[in-house]
Amino acid sequence: MNSELPDPHPADAEPATPTSANPGSAETAATPLSGNDTVNLAAEQSKSTAGKNLPGFGDLPIPEDTANLRHGPNLHDGLLALLPLIGVWRGQGQAHNPGEPEFTFGQQLTFAHDGENRIAYESRTWRMDDDGQPAGPDRREAGWWRISETDEIELLIAHSDGIVEIMYGKPMTERAWQLESASTMVTATGPADLGPGKRLYGLMPNNNLGWVDERLIHGELVPWMSAELYRHMG
Repeated sequence: MNSELPDPHPADAEPATPTSANPGSAETAATPLSGNDTVNLAAEQSKSTAGKNLPGFGDLPIPEDTANLRHGPNLHDGLLALLPLIGVWRGQGQAHNPGEPEFTFGQQLTFAHDGENRIAYESRTWRMDDDGQPAGPDRREAGWWRISETDEIELLIAHSDGIVEIMYGKPMTERAWQLESASTMVTATGPADLGPGKRLYGLMPNNNLGWVDERLIHGELVPWMSAELYRHMG
C-alpha cells in the first residue's frame, strides 16, 4: 500500500455516505433542501474545511491557486455559475473499464482558481483492495473549466492513460452541471475501446459532490465511472 495516497476518510471530515439514488443522477443532484437546512448544513460542514487550502510556494509574482473561496484572489465574476465546485473533494466510487470487472476507487478532485476567468481541474484516483484499503495509484486527469457569458461550459481534459478531450455543457440548476464530449482523441497506446460520452456533476442533499461519466463503448452508452465525494477543503 502506498502510504502517500490520501486517506479517503480522514478523522476531521465526514465520509461520503451512499444514497439510494445514483450519486451522479440529475434526480439526486437537483433535490432541493429548505433554505434553513441548507445554511445550517453548510455552516456545520465548514467548521472542518474553512481553514484549509492548497499549499503554495509563497514567492510567486502572481496570485497562487486557491481552492478556498475565503483565501486568495476573488473568484472571477464570469465563474459564478461554477462557484459551488471550488474546493478539494475526496471520497470513493465505482469504475468499469472495458474488459475488466467493476472495481472501487478512491478519488481526490480539485477545483481551484487564481482570480482569472478559468478553473484549474485535477483528478487523482487510486484503486481500493477487497479490504477497502488503497492498493496503488490509478488514473489521473488535469484540465481547465471555462464558461461563456451565455453559460456554455467548456471543459478541456488530458487523461493520464492517453486521452485528450473537449466537453461542452450547461448548468442544469445552481447545483448541477452536465457536459457532453465534442472531441475525444485517443493515443496509439490509449484505451481504443473508449469512445465519447457525457458527465454529470451535482451537489447532493448532504452537500457531497456526486458525479457520473457514461461512455460510448462498442456502440452503446454505458456507465464508466461514478463517485460521491465529501468536501475536504474550501
